[in-house]
Amino acid sequence: MLKSANKIETNRYEIEAEASAQEFEAAVQTAYNKRKNRIAIPGFRKGKAPRKMIEKLYGEAFFYDDAVNALLPIIVGEAITEAKLEPVARPQVEITSLSKDTGVRFKAVVVSKPEVEISDYKGIEVEKTVKDITDEDVDKEIDRIRQRQGRLVTVEGRNVENGDVTVIDFKGFINGEPFEGGEEKNYELKIGSGYFIPGFEEQIIGHAAGDEFTVNVTFPENYQMTEVAGKPAEFSIKLHEIKSLELPEVDDEFVKDVSEFDTLDEFKNDLKTKLTERAAKEAETASSNKLFETLTEKMTAEIPQEMYESKIDELIDEFRARLSMQNLTLDMYLSYMGMSEKSFRETFRDPAEKQVKLRLALEKIAELENIQISDEEVEEEIGKIAEKVGMTTDQVKARVTTESVRDDLKSAEAAKIVKESAKFSA
Repeated sequence: MLKSANKIETNRYEIEAEASAQEFEAAVQTAYNKRKNRIAIPGFRKGKAPRKMIEKLYGEAFFYDDAVNALLPIIVGEAITEAKLEPVARPQVEITSLSKDTGVRFKAVVVSKPEVEISDYKGIEVEKTVKDITDEDVDKEIDRIRQRQGRLVTVEGRNVENGDVTVIDFKGFINGEPFEGGEEKNYELKIGSGYFIPGFEEQIIGHAAGDEFTVNVTFPENYQMTEVAGKPAEFSIKLHEIKSLELPEVDDEFVKDVSEFDTLDEFKNDLKTKLTERAAKEAETASSNKLFETLTEKMTAEIPQEMYESKIDELIDEFRARLSMQNLTLDMYLSYMGMSEKSFRETFRDPAEKQVKLRLALEKIAELENIQISDEEVEEEIGKIAEKVGMTTDQVKARVTTESVRDDLKSAEAAKIVKESAKFSA
């Protein structure tokens, strides 16, 4: 039961709620029923010891933790609903009193969804520019296909040039001492890739296979390995082999190998059509992004930081799920990328902030437009989700609430209103 709700600062409320003595007693009895089969008392078969006997042996409060943990989400959740708050993060809860005679009293700090104001969301003017596809664009696309079809061949009789792939041994030293991770053998490095420390690749250019030489570089100040960041280093290099990418000739035979067409002209015409369609989609995406960026600029709201952090958590969970489908863990990915958890998390901050702002704007528009979504539409959407992810509708409902699906559909309808009323100019 809600006892009080007071605003302590913007979007933050302190609420007090309580469970009566009768509710607490029922929760304690439930806790006893759940745990009694795991408790052995001399003189009683396992699971048959009376509650009073257990409490006499282990203390009256033996089942209190379980009872409170069961009561807390229910009582606090009901109090939040009664106070008409929309929490955006897990409430911070403390127990202020506990007694079998008076029940349990909780105090919770709740971060609630902010008040949102928005206007002039219809008729937003946005520039939409579709790139004209030229013959040069087609030739560049063909060249990209050639690069994929090329093969590396060993180069003899010349020195390393930019764009070559070199096979090298290297060993790094700082102040004359080797450092961890600074040694590799038969490593394939493409010159000009920018994969290594600035200045490293450039110093290999001009050398011949069989050369042994030294490369001097300085690690960047923000290098992911903090123990070497900002320090000068010397690398001993042995160049084993130089490879170059041999590209196929662009002719009818090449076209037959990489497409369903027989002639180069047919292939070019098809590429131009596809590039034109891609340019149109890219222009559509870019103009939509600009439209919704402009929309969020028309919104005013004091957004709590917790909303951004929750969205970042959500995006990271989605990323982790995609990694798992490739049999990778997040720790493996971070190690491969040389990133800390903190720097990785920060990569999601900008998209998270944009998504939170846009969602708040669309929810407010849905409210202003009085958008209603029927139960039938919700069920239909759940069916689409189930089909897409390969689950039953019951499995989907176990993971998402019907109200969250309804809210998603309302936001989608609000986005449609904004987009259909927008004025796109070339």
